[in-house]
Amino acid sequence: MSAPQLVVHRDKELMAQAAAARLITRIVDAQAARGSASVVLTGGRNGNGLLAALGSAPARDAVDWSRLDLWWGDERYLPDGDPERNVTQAREALLDRVPLDPARVHAMPASDGPYGDDVEAAAAAYAEELAAAASPGGGGVPAFDVLMLGVGPDTHVASLFPELPAVHETERTVVGVRGAPKPPPVRISLTLPAIRAAREVWLLAAGEDKAKAAAIALSGAGELQAPAAGARGRSRTLWLLDSAAASELPRSLYPPVTA
Repeated sequence: MSAPQLVVHRDKELMAQAAAARLITRIVDAQAARGSASVVLTGGRNGNGLLAALGSAPARDAVDWSRLDLWWGDERYLPDGDPERNVTQAREALLDRVPLDPARVHAMPASDGPYGDDVEAAAAAYAEELAAAASPGGGGVPAFDVLMLGVGPDTHVASLFPELPAVHETERTVVGVRGAPKPPPVRISLTLPAIRAAREVWLLAAGEDKAKAAAIALSGAGELQAPAAGARGRSRTLWLLDSAAASELPRSLYPPVTA
C-alpha cells in the first residue's frame, strides 16, 4: 500500500474546487489510457461539496460522462429517494446535470428494494455487482481509478466505525452495518480490503471538527481504532485537507506533498 501524501488548502471551498479539478484530470487520463474510468463517490459535506464544485468546473465537459462508472463507498440503508441517502444527494449535487449512462451508475440497494430489511442480503448483492465488473485476480472489485472517502470526527471512513465488526472484516468486499453510532444505524459499506484495491484513495477532511481525526489517523494509529488509518490506495493515498482540518497535524508531516 502507498504511504499517505498531504495537500492542505486554505479553506474548504478552495479544497473542493482543487479536488474537483484533480478528479477531472484523473478521469480524463484513465479514459485516454483504458477507454473508461471507475470512481467511488463519498457522501457528507465534503463529498457533496466536491461534486458541486465539479458541476461548475470549467473543464467539466472534458470528461466523457458516458464512459464513467460510478460506485459508492457506503450508503444509508433507507428508502430509495430518501434525502439522507448518498446517491440522492449526489444526484442533486451533480449526477442529474451530466450525461451519465444510467447502467453505469451503481447505487447501493435501498431498504424498500427487493431485500427489504435484510441489509446483509443487500450488501451481498452489491458485492456480486462489484465482482461482475472486476477483472480476474482483482480481489472481487473493479480496479477503481479513484476511491474517495470522507473522514469522520471519530476517524470513520465509509461506514467503518472504530472497533465495530465491519472494520475487522478481511474477506468480504461489502458488509451490512447495524448499530452504527451515527444515524441512521443501518448501513451498507465497502470494507478495507475493497478500499485498498483502488489505484488511488483520496481522503477528504475539512473543518476544525476533523482536525483531531486527521492527526490520529496520520500519526500511526491502528486501523481498528482509527479506520481512516487503514484506507490506502495501491499506487497513491492522498489526504486533501483544509487548514482547519490540518491544524493539529504533527509538524513532522509538513511541508505537504503536492502533486
